Amino acid sequence: MADKIGPKLHMAGVDFSIQHMRKAGYIKMPRPHSHTSYELYYLLDGERVYFMNGSVYTAQKGDIVIVEPGDLHSTSSSELPEFERILINFTPNFLTEVAGWLDGIFPFGKSLLIRFPFKAQATIDRLLLQMVDECKEPISYNKTVVRALLIELLVHIRRTIDLEQNIVIEKHPMHQKISEIAGYIQQNHAEPILLEKVAKQFFISPSYLSRIFVKLTGFHFREYVQVVRIREAEKQLRNTKEKVQNIADHVGFERIEHFNRVFKKLNGLSPLQYRKLN
Repeated sequence: MADKIGPKLHMAGVDFSIQHMRKAGYIKMPRPHSHTSYELYYLLDGERVYFMNGSVYTAQKGDIVIVEPGDLHSTSSSELPEFERILINFTPNFLTEVAGWLDGIFPFGKSLLIRFPFKAQATIDRLLLQMVDECKEPISYNKTVVRALLIELLVHIRRTIDLEQNIVIEKHPMHQKISEIAGYIQQNHAEPILLEKVAKQFFISPSYLSRIFVKLTGFHFREYVQVVRIREAEKQLRNTKEKVQNIADHVGFERIEHFNRVFKKLNGLSPLQYRKLN
């Protein structure tokens, strides 16, 4: 498979972008991240390991990953490193003029991975590749065409979700175990969480857990614990008037200095600055 990394094509400023990529060899995101926009990640061919909000999935040809704004996610190579994908990011602003058409169809309410039925995959391929072509050159009414193609794609996604059996639940034993461990961290973030203790609880050696966790999620174990705690602190800063010291205690930090340092490292702002802006 010859590499082909197309440019990220934009439309309506930052409200819509699309990129077509074909890549051979091992590749992963440098860091897990989140967006203020929606993300649609469709695999035309190959496989990718996808970590999304505490769950690990193996995306295959014909799968689309739907990432809600603010949800952490990352991708890395599976045992089959070659892949071809189309990546779309769009904001609600891009669909404002046609919002009434999408009642009951979009948004989907949560991040998830779905598998299009085989007979629908050729149609989805066509829709996405046509979007790429429309964005390559500024021609008459291409924004209208792209918006119409996106609406058609969202309808196909909603129909597939309504079938229910096409929502992908990861069955790979180790991926499932890492998802369970990530879930455990999210549920118990306020308590002391040590790698050795969690490894023993889930019947894995600490060294293997450390290696496989960073491989599948993009986070080192201790780093993921901190990210989960900070994201919970963000919610409390936005939605309550609780003192910063108390929030730090609630989410699992023993020292306020450590909380402030980690918070600023991840957000670029102090907790108080974050609260004022949000």
